[in-house]
Amino acid sequence: MSHNTFGHLFRVTTFGESHGPLIGCVVDGCPPLIELAEADLQGYLDKRRPGQSRFTTQRQEPDQVRIASGVMSEEASGRQVTTGTPIALIIDNVDQRSKDYGEIRQQYRPGHADFTYDAKYGIRDYRGGGRSSARETAMRVAAGGIARKVIAGVTVRGALVQIGPHGIDRNNWDWNEVDNNPFFCPDAKAAALWETYLDGVRKAGSSCGAVIEIVAEGVPPGWGAPIYGKLDAEIASAFMSINAVKGVEIGDGMAAAALSGEENADEMRAGNTGVPHFLSNHAGGILGGVSTGQPVVARFAVKPTSSILTSRRSVDRFGAEVEIRTKGRHDPCVGIRAVPVGEAMMAVVLADAFLRHRAQTGAPDARWPFPRS
Repeated sequence: MSHNTFGHLFRVTTFGESHGPLIGCVVDGCPPLIELAEADLQGYLDKRRPGQSRFTTQRQEPDQVRIASGVMSEEASGRQVTTGTPIALIIDNVDQRSKDYGEIRQQYRPGHADFTYDAKYGIRDYRGGGRSSARETAMRVAAGGIARKVIAGVTVRGALVQIGPHGIDRNNWDWNEVDNNPFFCPDAKAAALWETYLDGVRKAGSSCGAVIEIVAEGVPPGWGAPIYGKLDAEIASAFMSINAVKGVEIGDGMAAAALSGEENADEMRAGNTGVPHFLSNHAGGILGGVSTGQPVVARFAVKPTSSILTSRRSVDRFGAEVEIRTKGRHDPCVGIRAVPVGEAMMAVVLADAFLRHRAQTGAPDARWPFPRS
């Protein structure tokens, strides 16, 4: 009941704290003979790495991942492949500044898990939040790199679609633009506006929230399960487990409530491969908890960073009222670096769904799970 593990057949357990010597994870259930090297994971970690622009925390962590177990070199080819045993991944923490948190050792920061962790365990790691810190998400990104290998052929991409009150113009959506700005934004015009907006937020010592959209393309029909194992429920659970996430939508999400039945129905026509061709995707690629073969589309909302320079009213662990101002290096918008985290969580959920589907039905990787007469 420690709740440091997620997944069913493809299982990820993370460990470590923000200001400890290292963070790590164990990935269990990865199939054998998948080619895997540290370089396969590093690119995803580099996307999440702090200190890459003035819009993220200036903590300097190289986030160099090491594979400690679960792989070996094939004698015939010399390739490094998975063995089917647990894969341990480790990243050293190299730029902790615990002294920044000395003044709040006995105080509860508003918006943080300080009070709730203390109420539950009777002890809390005040140095950057310990396990409640977003530092833990680096290991999710590393695990997500392995998951992408398991679901080769499925493309998982994410983008920031809103910062504070400012959303993108979907008519300007360009996936190629995502890597051209520090926000993972698919709309070049919105990215330019966000620079000015976030500069003002940062200089004011404040913070803002964001909305991230994750799209998985190439998911075959049939992944997921009915009732209590719904694919959309697993995705929602995975996204809600990310730090600072307060809302999740699948497909049209909340906007579906304003549609009529005619508007919301994803009509179908005959497809060339035996799989129906859908005329829309309001459902986000999932019906009845099972994938339809369309792109799986989900969004999650991230609240404003709770660590801000403005003084806030709070109490300490002895019940005294205090004024608290959080020092240290923090993201003015944690949603920016949440994009690669969201991609990783989507990949992990899909890898788990694929392995469970294969185990139950025996379908190895078919576009249609059962033969049709």
